[in-house]
This record gives sequence, C-alpha cells and structure tokens, in this order.
Amino acid sequence: MKERSSANVSALMSNNALAPLDSTGDGDKLFNWAGNYEYSTNKLFFAKSIEEVQEFVSEQKKLKVLGSRHCFNNIADSPDIFISLKQLDAVISIDENERTVTVEAGVAYGKLAPWLHSKGYALHNLASLPHISIAGACATATHGSGVKNGNLATAISSIEMVTASGDLQVISRKNDPEKFDGVIVNLGGIGVMTKISLNIEPAFMMRQNVYENLPLMQLQDHLDEILSSGYSVSLFTDWKKQNFNQVWIKRRVDEGATFEAEPVFFGATAAKMNVHPIGSMSPVNCTEQLGVPGEWYERMPHFKMGFTPSSGTELQSEYFVPYESGYKALLAIDELSSHIAPQLQISEIRAIDADNFWISPCYKQKCMAIHFTWKQDWPAVQKILPLIEEKLASFNARPHWGKLFTVSPATLKTLYKKLPDFQQLLKEYDSAGKFRNGFLDTNIFGN
Repeated sequence: MKERSSANVSALMSNNALAPLDSTGDGDKLFNWAGNYEYSTNKLFFAKSIEEVQEFVSEQKKLKVLGSRHCFNNIADSPDIFISLKQLDAVISIDENERTVTVEAGVAYGKLAPWLHSKGYALHNLASLPHISIAGACATATHGSGVKNGNLATAISSIEMVTASGDLQVISRKNDPEKFDGVIVNLGGIGVMTKISLNIEPAFMMRQNVYENLPLMQLQDHLDEILSSGYSVSLFTDWKKQNFNQVWIKRRVDEGATFEAEPVFFGATAAKMNVHPIGSMSPVNCTEQLGVPGEWYERMPHFKMGFTPSSGTELQSEYFVPYESGYKALLAIDELSSHIAPQLQISEIRAIDADNFWISPCYKQKCMAIHFTWKQDWPAVQKILPLIEEKLASFNARPHWGKLFTVSPATLKTLYKKLPDFQQLLKEYDSAGKFRNGFLDTNIFGN
C-alpha cells in the first residue's frame, strides 16, 4: 500500500482534456475517497461520450478507469493515465417488458434510486453509501445485506463495454451465460463498462428498527433467525465486549399489513431514538429509524441519499466466510479483541446470498461478511490484518477485492477455483495487458 506522502507529482499533460479529478485540497495530487492512497499519476481524461471513450482507449498503451474512488488499495491505480466516466451519468431508459433499467456506467446509486422510484420501480439492494458508482460497485462485488439478496452485480442483465481495441461489445446474461459470469465482477481488467442494464422490480416501502446490545452468544443457536429477521440486517460491534452494540433491521412494508416492533430482540432492547452506527457520532445523516415507513431507497442504505461525503478519515477491510461458519468465525476474531478495538471505529456483520460470478467472494456460497472500519493508521492496521487472516484461514475467508488485506496471491489462488479461467478471460479480452496494473499482476496473475 502506498501511503499519502508529500512527494512531488509530475505536472499535468499539456492537453487541455486532462485535468485533476475533484479538488483534494492538496495541489494536483490525486487521492482516493478516504485520502489514504495517493494514485501514481494525476493524468486524467474525462470522457463526455462513448465515442470519446472508444477513441481514447484505442489510443492508449496502458490505462485504468477511475470511478468514485471508494477503494482503499491499489486496485484502480495506474502509473500511466486514468479515464473517468463521471460525466457519463445519464439514465437512458426503462424496458417494462424485460423489467430492466439501462444507465450509463458513471451513474451513482444516489442518482438512480430516486429517479427509479419516481417511475414506480426499485432495485433489489443498495450499498451503505449512496455516492458509489454502479460500474465500480459491480466490478468489485460490492454487496449490501440480506440472506436472500445477492451482491449488487447480481442485478445486472447486460453490459456494454469498450474493449482494449476500442470496439464496443455487449454481453448479456441471456445470450452469453458462461462468459457473463466471468466478465461482470472483473476488477477493471476486461474493458471500460459504458452502459449497464439492471433488473428492477415494483417500488416498495420499508421500515427500519434498531436494537442495542445483542449478546454475541445469541448467534450460536439463532444466527439464521437473527440475520433473517429482516429484508436486510446489519450487526455493529466495536469488539470491546462480547456483544453487538447495534442491530439494524430493515423490513419491507407489505401493503395493508400492521406491524409493531418487538421491544426486545434476542436480549437486545429497542433503541428509543435515531442512532449512528458509531454511537458517539450524530445520526443526522443516517436514514430514518424507529419503524417509520419510507421509500425503499430511503431505508435500505445506512445514510441518506443527499449525504455524499467528500472523504472519510478511515481505512476499511472485509472478509467473507461461509454463512454456516459465521458464528465460529466471529468467536475466532473475538480472541483478537484487545488488538482490534484500539484501532477500530466500528465493525459491521452482514449476510449475502450466493452468486455465480467467478471471482466474487460469494461464488457458489452464501456468506457472512465481516467488515472493519479502522482509524486511519496504516502501520497499526497493517500489523492487525495478518492476525485476523490467520484466525479466519480455516474458514477459507476471502477478502473484499477493493479493501485492505495482506492475503498472499498463493492463498488467493486456493480460494478461487475459477481463477485460472478468469486469467484466461483477461488474456482473451486484453492480450497486451492494456488494463492490467500492479494489483492484477500480483493478486490475479501471482507475478
């Protein structure tokens, strides 16, 4: 990992089409969302049309797509040049017969969701933060929560992308089922996604209730009851005690049905006011709780659609273990509580349904995801991650591709049986390695 430094960065190319992304308050340097990672170049081209994407890609020897910059490692880095699809953020159309919406790849969930609701439709799931781009989230298997909800990429029915040659290609679940499962979660190594079609469903209402102080031991016999208690469930802990500080339960509101939240939930008590996942912080930007019904997109994320943080002073890691091993995995991590708690802001536990994407952490298995939001102290966190990974090794834990981990390429190879097929797919689409970078060379090809 390359930490933020005061080293000089090369000047921008004289071409007027190249400019820094968003102002970071630090000259021309280019950083990720959290500010912990400085990219290897600040050369960035903003494409204003798909034709510009094609022309630009065809002219470059090496490049990477830079999305909403919410990754915490070098997965999107390039020493050469970036292309941004930030200005390609139009919602193109709804196909009511196919039940799909087609968008340009730069669209963020925070823009699509309210628009989609206004047309009477919804997505099956959303991430915790609304400002993440759809293309980036799907390419890294970003997920959301729900034992019956697959990651965000499972909503994709087709993609249009610009390949290394600059040509346009459309790949769909219907027409290209085998290749589709390899292409969708692609870590930016296949091409530049320009359009995405997503499955949609009729809009629905949701309510959200929060409970406090759930004993960890309740998951021993009630793991499925607890994580299946709502459409989407999140457990938050700081690992200071053997309990979960908060349980967020998001339930769909069935039309005409009455509902009264139970005052006690497996030993946890109902919160009497809105709360933030980090108990010391104000809940003003959190989605409404206390069982108040609202539109799906105003309850499913943890934070309001209008809340778009420019940066977050934090680091993130996440590991996926088989769902049925979830309780034992949590007990194993709890043994490290004295190491974890001092460096932690909060940890979130969620369930995600299985999918068929070759290098998705949930490939062919329903998972429990164990997420860590750390204080921004990489030297300290770097010492903790190998301890966590060692504890989770017997569960074949898979790290989130876009977050911080120290799992070796040799271990990753044992965790993904379709990795050789994915390597071949990358070579097929990008024989010269135009979209390859240090992350792919190390973690996918083991170089």
